[in-house]
Amino acid sequence: MLTKAQKTEALHILAATYPNAKPALDFSSPFELLVATILSAQSTDVMVNKCTTQLFPVANTPEQIAAMTEEELFPYIQRCGFFRLKGRHILETARILVAQYGGEVPADLDKLQTLPGVGRKTANVVGSNAFGIPAIAVDTHVFRVSNRIGLAHASNVQKTEEQLQKAIPRENWTAAHHWLIYHGRQICDARKPKCEICPISHICLYYQGGKQAAKKPAAKKPVTKKVNKTTQTAKAAAEKE
Repeated sequence: MLTKAQKTEALHILAATYPNAKPALDFSSPFELLVATILSAQSTDVMVNKCTTQLFPVANTPEQIAAMTEEELFPYIQRCGFFRLKGRHILETARILVAQYGGEVPADLDKLQTLPGVGRKTANVVGSNAFGIPAIAVDTHVFRVSNRIGLAHASNVQKTEEQLQKAIPRENWTAAHHWLIYHGRQICDARKPKCEICPISHICLYYQGGKQAAKKPAAKKPVTKKVNKTTQTAKAAAEKE
C-alpha cells in the first residue's frame, strides 16, 4: 500500500480534481434513494434514473409503493437487470417500513441491512447520502480504484472498506466515496485506465508497477481454457448489495 503521506497526497489530489463530486442517482428523499440504490445493483445509474423518472411521479413513498402489486410496479423498473427480484425486494421493504417504522427509512446502518435487498453497500450509500452518517460504500469503482492506487490492498469489499476507513479521515468518508467513483468513471477505467492523464500516476502503485513491468521481457502467457460466465454470480450480487 501507499505510505501514510502518499495516501494523504492522493486524497488531496482527488478532492481537488473532483470538488463537485456527488451521487449519480436522482433522489429527493431517503426512500427514493433507498429504492434507487436497490435498483442499481448490476445496473447503471443512468438506467436506474430513467426508471425512477417514470416511477417516482407515480409512487415515491413507502405507503404508495406498498400499495402496488408486482404487475403495477414491474413495468416501471423492467429496464433494470433482475427487475423481478429487485421489485419484490422493494415491495417487501416498503411494507416493512410502513408496518414497523411508521413509513420512515431508519437512519441506522444496522437496521437498514435488515431490509430485503439491502446489504452493507446499499446501507452505506443511504446512510451517508440521506442521513449524513459517515460511511464508505465500496462499489465496483471504489474497490478497483482504491486497490489500484494503493489506498487499500484487499481481495474483497469488506477488507477494502476497513482499510479505507483507516486511510481516510472519518469526516471525508462520504466525499472520498464519490471522489473514487468519479475517478473510476472518468480516468481509472476498468479495462483501459487513462494513466497518461491521471493526476496521481506519480504515486499510483498500479501505474508505477506497470512501468517497472514494461522494462522487463514479456513472459509467455499460459494457455488457459475459457470458462463461460453465468448469470448466477450477477444474480447473487443483485440479491443483496
